[in-house]
Amino acid sequence: MMGERRATIERATRESRIYIELNVDGTGQSDVSTGVGFLDHMLDALARHGLFDLKVKAEGDLHVDSHHTAEDVAIALGRAFDRALGERRGIVRIAHAYAPLDEALARAVVDVGGRGYAVVGAIFSSPRIGDLDSDLIRHFVESLAIEGRMNVHAEVLAGRNDNHRAEALVKALARALDAATRADDRLGGQVPSTKGVIDRGEG
Repeated sequence: MMGERRATIERATRESRIYIELNVDGTGQSDVSTGVGFLDHMLDALARHGLFDLKVKAEGDLHVDSHHTAEDVAIALGRAFDRALGERRGIVRIAHAYAPLDEALARAVVDVGGRGYAVVGAIFSSPRIGDLDSDLIRHFVESLAIEGRMNVHAEVLAGRNDNHRAEALVKALARALDAATRADDRLGGQVPSTKGVIDRGEG
């Protein structure tokens, strides 16, 4: 039986203050407030479609721009996943998902096996989606992957509307993370690695 997989992360810099509570084995409940509306929307979608319970409270230097807030939330959320997953014993580890939204389609492939790396193929036609700089969507996924010690390949495959394209990407990532972090009873609590351990640089 897998133990409780929860984490609380606090991160404070001169640019932001972040508080995150994560329950990997949740029901998709979210309580998110970052001061950046579209970032809130992305985090809510990640929680709901990944069935993670997520609380995020962020205060950042939004008088400058949304960059530091989005980046620091991604860093803290990645660390929360890393801490909650622990040794990664008994999990599926590698999974993928597709998500459509009207004309948009995205794919995410993840390996939560301890190696932080991201390849994100997402080009947006507008510099901003709501109140979030559109290039921060790629940067958010990269920061989440590195700090969460997960390998993420995420790509927008089709679509014209930037909002739809971004939301499809987040939904695909959420569903892939949900599948990869699920328990695999066949493993009997073993670490899913030929090395017998998942650590930084291992896998």
